[in-house]
Amino acid sequence: MEYLVTMTTRVPDGTPAPEVDDIRAREAANTQELAAQGRVLRLWRPPLGPGEWRTIGLFAADDSDDLERTLASMPLRVWRTDEVTALGPHPNDPGRGKVPLAPGSAEHLVTFVVEVPAAASPEAVDEMFAREAGRTRELAADGSLIRLWALPEQGHALGLWQAESAGQLREILLSLPMAGWFTVDTVPLTRHPSDPAA
Repeated sequence: MEYLVTMTTRVPDGTPAPEVDDIRAREAANTQELAAQGRVLRLWRPPLGPGEWRTIGLFAADDSDDLERTLASMPLRVWRTDEVTALGPHPNDPGRGKVPLAPGSAEHLVTFVVEVPAAASPEAVDEMFAREAGRTRELAADGSLIRLWALPEQGHALGLWQAESAGQLREILLSLPMAGWFTVDTVPLTRHPSDPAA
C-alpha cells in the first residue's frame, strides 16, 4: 500500500544547534536507507511559513502497522507529528515510475472532490467517466499526470501533477472532461533535499 504522510517538526525551544544538526544528519542518512528499501518513495516541501518544518512524504508499507514502524525509525520523530492518509488504487493511475519527472517543471498535489449532478443519467455518468479516463491517459503520456490515487472519502481523489507554471496546471485541469463536476485543492511542491527522486 501507499501512504501520504504530512510530517510537522517542532524543535523544542532551547535545543542546542549541534543537537539539531546531529538529528537532521541522522534523519537524512536514515531516509536514504528507507528509500533503498523501497519504503520512502518521494519527499517534498509544501509552502512554509517562517520557522515551519513540514515535509510531505509518499511511503510504501504492507499496512498501517508496518508504516508506523517505518515512521518510528526516523530520528526526527522525537520532535514530529505525522498525519497519515491511506492511498487506494485509482483506475486512471499511470503507475509508479511510468511518467518521468520533467526538468524545469514543478510538481503539485491536487485533491479532487467529484460531485455527480443529480440529474445525470447513468449512461451520461458512464460516458463522462470513460472520457475522463481517456483524457488522463493522454495527460500521463505527455508527462503532465505522474500519479493518481483514490482517497478514503467517497468521490475524493489525489493526483500528482507536473507543469511549468500554476497557469499551465490550471489549463491542464480545466481540460479534464469532468472539470465541471469537481472542485480542486492544489498544493505546490518543492523537492526535499532527501527526495529519493533527486
